Amino acid sequence: MQIIETTDAFKALIEDIKTTTPNYKDPLAFGIARVDLGQLNVDKSLQATYPVVNWDENFGSAAIFIRALQEQGVEVDFSQNEVVCNINLQFLKDCLNAFTPYSDEAHGDAHKNIQVVSALYSQIINNGSLEGEFKVCFIFEDAPLESVEATYLKLYAISLAKVGLREINLNGAFGALPNVAWSNGQPIELEYLREFEIELKLANEFPHIDFVDKFPRFLQHIIPADNTRILDTSKVRFGAQLAAGTTVMPGASYINFNAGTTGVSMVEGRISSSAIVGDGSDVGGGASILGVLSGTDGNPISVGKNCLLGANSVCGIPLGDGCIIDAGLAILEGTKIAIYPEELKKIMEVNTNMKMEGEVFKGKQLAGLYGIHYRQNSLTGEITASRSTREIKLNADLH
Repeated sequence: MQIIETTDAFKALIEDIKTTTPNYKDPLAFGIARVDLGQLNVDKSLQATYPVVNWDENFGSAAIFIRALQEQGVEVDFSQNEVVCNINLQFLKDCLNAFTPYSDEAHGDAHKNIQVVSALYSQIINNGSLEGEFKVCFIFEDAPLESVEATYLKLYAISLAKVGLREINLNGAFGALPNVAWSNGQPIELEYLREFEIELKLANEFPHIDFVDKFPRFLQHIIPADNTRILDTSKVRFGAQLAAGTTVMPGASYINFNAGTTGVSMVEGRISSSAIVGDGSDVGGGASILGVLSGTDGNPISVGKNCLLGANSVCGIPLGDGCIIDAGLAILEGTKIAIYPEELKKIMEVNTNMKMEGEVFKGKQLAGLYGIHYRQNSLTGEITASRSTREIKLNADLH
């Protein structure tokens, strides 16, 4: 690719790429990744690390990447949901030639793709690289996942809050990702460890295994906000989303992928996959928010703002703002809950669309309602719901 001297020439090149490339379309997402390859199966991708993730943005950079591939004789198939291609030094050089008008601004937020290309070019020139170690991935449709590279690109998009929780298709992720041993942030094939177990152990080179999973940990890939605290790296899985100000305590806490918080929250319990916790809410020690595979009949759970889930409670229905579930209490879709007439009236006052009669309801009927306090009578065992009389506010000094 020839050196582009001016911004007008760059814009003209982008237009030429889009108009002359058959079936061209802008990608939904793309990025350049460093890929960890298998120790035994050297063509197998184990992990993809993206320094920059583009989601529905920076289409000019995507066009340049596509043209640079064309210069190498690689034609991108726009009919595919996702495309993964190896890149080499010549690819990077062609990209730098096209980005020349912006090279002086490469360290600004607006040109991070140029910074990636430039840094990788310098790294390869100085240190060399393994064949297939660096790839470019494009996602053209939000469809079920097929590759490690595309799966990581989507997980990055969620954890970086470029997309909202439960907003993109993650079907196929478990099938696309290999189950590997993780040692100091690096994936190792289990087949490799079995194949060379004797030699590695005799040579005192058998790695310290931190955990075995298809997903890495959140902090292996994501730098959290300054006022976000994660006190144990094992407590947040990559693909989770943590709003600024979230605190994840050690112990019984855990946040799965495609789950997390939308505001300042205290997490001392479990937020299962697909569950969302609102601003100002507190998930008490050992409390569990069920996922779609954990008894919610496939209905994802959202916990509203300023809610409190007491220690060791179980939340199996969506909660509106200002709700409380007392410690040790399980509120599920089929749970029978008594609401006395005077309390039902108070609850209806803050849920204007609620038109209910009776004194006993199933949990499913109360899903998403605001200002409800769920408790259990210690004498009779009866589970009741009443109007929550207190706001749940976190201690600002702790966040």
